[in-house]
Amino acid sequence: MSQTAAAENVARAKSDIETSTIRAISWRLIPFLVLAYFLAYLDRVNLGFAALTMNAELNFSPTVFAWGAGIFFIGYFLFEVPSNIALEKFGASRWIARIMVTWGLISALMALVTGPWSFYALRFLLGVAEAGFFPGIILYLTYWYPAEYRARFLAAFAVAVPVSTVIGAPVSGMLLGLDGVMGLKGWQWLFIIEGIPSVVLGVVTWFYLTDRPSQATWLSAEQKAWLASRIDAEVAAKQQAGQMTLWQTLLSGRVLKLSLIYFGFVASLYGMQFWLPQIVKAFGFSNVQTGFVTAIPYLFGSVAMILWARHSDRTRERIKHVGLPLILIAASLGVAGVLTDPVWTMIALTFAAVGVFCTFALFWTLPTSWLTGAAAAGGIAMINSIGNLAGFGGPYLIGWVKETTGSTSTGLLVLAVMPLIAGLLVLFGRQDTSAEFAPPVRKKG
Repeated sequence: MSQTAAAENVARAKSDIETSTIRAISWRLIPFLVLAYFLAYLDRVNLGFAALTMNAELNFSPTVFAWGAGIFFIGYFLFEVPSNIALEKFGASRWIARIMVTWGLISALMALVTGPWSFYALRFLLGVAEAGFFPGIILYLTYWYPAEYRARFLAAFAVAVPVSTVIGAPVSGMLLGLDGVMGLKGWQWLFIIEGIPSVVLGVVTWFYLTDRPSQATWLSAEQKAWLASRIDAEVAAKQQAGQMTLWQTLLSGRVLKLSLIYFGFVASLYGMQFWLPQIVKAFGFSNVQTGFVTAIPYLFGSVAMILWARHSDRTRERIKHVGLPLILIAASLGVAGVLTDPVWTMIALTFAAVGVFCTFALFWTLPTSWLTGAAAAGGIAMINSIGNLAGFGGPYLIGWVKETTGSTSTGLLVLAVMPLIAGLLVLFGRQDTSAEFAPPVRKKG
C-alpha cells in the first residue's frame, strides 16, 4: 500500500471516529437537554399567558405585573455566578437536578399568589431557583463539543426557547379554559400543570446526565480518546494565548462588553415574551386564539436559528452572524411600534423573533471561544447574569410606558434602542473581538 493510500485510510478512520463520537454525544445529550430547557422556559414565560386573566382577577396594574415579571431576574442575577461555580464543583447531574426540582416546585406554587407581595416573592424565589441553569448547560456543552461544532449544537439546545412558545402558547391558552375546575382559576391550573413536569425530569436528571466525557460508559475507549485529544488541545491553545483567573475574568473588559451586548439582546427577548400575548389579545382574539397566533413568530424563529447557526459553522464566521440579527431586531421592533394594522404588526414581530433567535443561536460561541475552566464557569455566568438584568428592564419599560400612555407601541419603539446599541457594539467594536471570537480553522487530514 502506498504512503498516500495509507494516509488517506488514517484520515478516513479519524473522520469515522469523529462522526460517530459527535453523533453519539448528540443523541445522548441534546434531546434531553432540549426537553429540560423547554420546561425551564415554559415555567418562565407562562406568566405572559396567566396575565390574560390573572391581572384582572387580582387587580394587577401594568406596572405591578411588570415588577413581578422582572423581579425574577434580580434573584437570577444575585445567584447566577455562585450557582455556575457550584455546577463546576459538584457536577452537572447533581446541580442541574437540584435546579429543576426547586424551580418546578416554586413555579407550581405560583398558583397561591393572592396579591402583589406574594407575586413578587414567588417570582424572586423562582429566579433564585433557576439561577445557573442556562449558563451551566452552556458550560457543560463545552466539555463535550469541540469549538467548530458549538454553534449548531448550541442552536439545537436553544431551540427549546422558541419551541416552548410554539407548543406552550396554545397549551397555556387552553389551560386557562380550566377556570372553575376543583374551585381553582384557569391561571392557577396553568402554573400547577406546567410546573410538575420539571420536578419529575429533575429527578431523572440526577441519574441520566454524565458529568464528564471520561465517565461516559456509552462512549467507546477510542471515542473518549479522540474527544479528549480535541478538547485538551483547544484548552491548551486558550491557555497559551493567555489564561485568566476567575477574578480577572469577572473584571475583564471583554466580559463587560459581552455583558452589555447580551443586555441589549435580552431586553428585546423578554420584552416580547412577556407582553406579546397581551399585544395579540388586544387584536380581539380569544385566549385560545391568542395562544396559536402568538406561536407564529416563534415557529419562524425556530427554523431560522437552526439554518443561521449551520451557516455560521460552515463559513466559520461569528461577528456578523451575531451583529446583523441584532440590527434586524431593532428595525423590526421599531416598525412594529408605529404600525396599527394587526397583520402587518405580526409580520414585523415575526421578523423581530427571527432576529432574536438567530442571535440566541450564535451569541454564546463568542465567550466560549476563549474562556476555559473556572474562568469559563464564572465568565459565562457573569455575562448571563448581567445580561438577564434586562429581563427586568425590558418588561418593566414596556409596562411603565403602557401605563403612562395607554399603549404598548411606544414601549416597542423605546425597546428597539437596546438591540440597536448591542448590534453596533458587535459590528463596530471589532478591534478586540474579531480574532478572539473566531472559531479555529482546523487543518484537514
